Amino acid sequence: MEPTEQPRNRITLEDSVPHTPLEDTATARTALVVVAHPRPDSLTAHIARLTTRRLTDAGYRIDLLDLTAENFDPRMTEADLPDWNNREKTYSPEVESHMRRVLAADVIVAVFPVYWMQVPAILKGWIDRVWNYGFAYGRSKPRLAGKRMLWLGLAGAADDDEVVGLMQQALSAQLDDGIAYYCGLTHSAVGLLPGAEEKPQRLDADGTLLLDEALTGTARDAHYAALEARAAGFVDDFLAGERVAA
Repeated sequence: MEPTEQPRNRITLEDSVPHTPLEDTATARTALVVVAHPRPDSLTAHIARLTTRRLTDAGYRIDLLDLTAENFDPRMTEADLPDWNNREKTYSPEVESHMRRVLAADVIVAVFPVYWMQVPAILKGWIDRVWNYGFAYGRSKPRLAGKRMLWLGLAGAADDDEVVGLMQQALSAQLDDGIAYYCGLTHSAVGLLPGAEEKPQRLDADGTLLLDEALTGTARDAHYAALEARAAGFVDDFLAGERVAA
């Protein structure tokens, strides 16, 4: 599956939400919302804003982590390589700062475009550098135990493309099992949102990529309204879910 190219100018976004939590109360629960898309006018950014509103309405204070806007470097550095003989290692100042934000969060929601049935490199690099040995794993009592996570992935494949089921399985295996379960999170779920492209795309039986006509007018409005409703439903279900083992 080719990388998703989000529709341009999908929506004019409001002023960017700062990464300082929106509500500064001692009793509020904190939601860390991680956005992994380089364009603030992308559909991914729009869904992230919808997500923050949903979380705010549920009583969460928001810590918005826009990886591109904060110039996060996904490349592993020597300072952040795990030391298998020292799980108390102090990592780079950048990574230690991100670790504190993860620890401060009660729930984490990542919003990203799906590239090749995976998360984009900037989000993968954030996991590689920040969810590191001694912090996210490598302890008998996980430091991330009790936290819950939702992964919202936007995909270019049409809703009725058979690849969507495979994509859901691949993402769930990587994110729910390979990361969240391994790091001791209480619950993890993948909310896959196909149909992100203005030109619905699918593969035929011979593997040929087929592109439909671009959505326009009321059909386009209805299509994206339905996608937004699915995204909101994933967030609502996540918030309403019981704290069961991942």
